[in-house]
Amino acid sequence: MIENKKISAVSFFNSRLISIISISLVLFLLGLILLMGLLGNRLSVYVKENISFSIVLKDNLSNSEIKQIQKNMEDQPFIKSADYISKEQAAKELEEELGENPETFLGFNPLQASIEVKLFSKYANPDSLKLIEKKIKNYASVSELLYRKDMMQMVNENMQRVSLILLSLAVVLMIISFVLISNTIRLLIYSKRFLIHTMKLVGATPGFIRRPFVEYNVVSGIFASILAILMLSGALYYLQNELSGFINLLDMKTITIVFGAVLVMGILLSIIATIIAVNKYLRMGVDKLYYI
Repeated sequence: MIENKKISAVSFFNSRLISIISISLVLFLLGLILLMGLLGNRLSVYVKENISFSIVLKDNLSNSEIKQIQKNMEDQPFIKSADYISKEQAAKELEEELGENPETFLGFNPLQASIEVKLFSKYANPDSLKLIEKKIKNYASVSELLYRKDMMQMVNENMQRVSLILLSLAVVLMIISFVLISNTIRLLIYSKRFLIHTMKLVGATPGFIRRPFVEYNVVSGIFASILAILMLSGALYYLQNELSGFINLLDMKTITIVFGAVLVMGILLSIIATIIAVNKYLRMGVDKLYYI
C-alpha cells in the first residue's frame, strides 16, 4: 500500500515536472519573439536617430547669425540635435578620411560650414522628410540640405518588413503554444475524467469542479513562467558576452515588460487551456469516457 502511494507520488511529480518544462519551453520561445520585436523597434529608433542631415549654410554668415540658426534648429520639435561644423572643422574631417588636406592642392577651402542635424525617429519617414526639407530650405541662410533619401527609405522598408515577419511569427507561435499547452494540460486532466463525472453526479457546479484544476495549473504556469524567465535571462547574458553593447539597446523597462508578459501569458494560457479541457469532460457522457 505504502509502495503504491510512493509510485503514485513519483508519477504525479514526474507528470507535473514534464508539464512545467513543456510549458516553460513554449513560453521561452514566445518571450524570445517578443524580445526580438522590442529589440527591433529599439534598433529602428537607434538607426533612424543616428542618421545625420547636413544643412549647408551660405558663406559670409556672422557668428551671431550662425548661433541663431542653430538655436532655431534645436527648437524645432522634429530635431533631436543640431551641431555646427565650421569650414575648418569640415576640412579637417575630410583630411582624416582622405589623408590629405584639400587646401594643399586647391589653394583654398572648398567646403562650406554646415549644421549636422539628427531627427527624432517618428519624423524619420518619407512623408515627414518632405515637409521638413521644405521648411528648412525656406531659411534664407540655408544653401542646401543634404541627406541620404535612399538610405532612409531602405531603413523604413526593412523595419516594416522585419516587423511584419516578427508579428506573423508571434501569431503562429501563439497558436502553436496554446495547442501545446492545451494538450499538456488535457493529458493531466485526462486521468481525472471519472472524478469530474462523479463530482457532476453529486451535484457539484461546473465552477466548483473547475476551480481546483485551474488553481493547480495556474501554479504550474507560474513555475513554468519563472523557468522561462531564467532561460531568457541566460540568453540575454550570453548575447551580451558575444555581442558587445547589445544590452545597451535594451533598458530595464523593456526587459521588465518582456518578463511580465511571459508571466502573464503563462498564467492566462494555463487558465484558458484548463477551462477548455475541463469543459470537454463536463459535457461528455459517461459512455464516451471509456472510449477516449
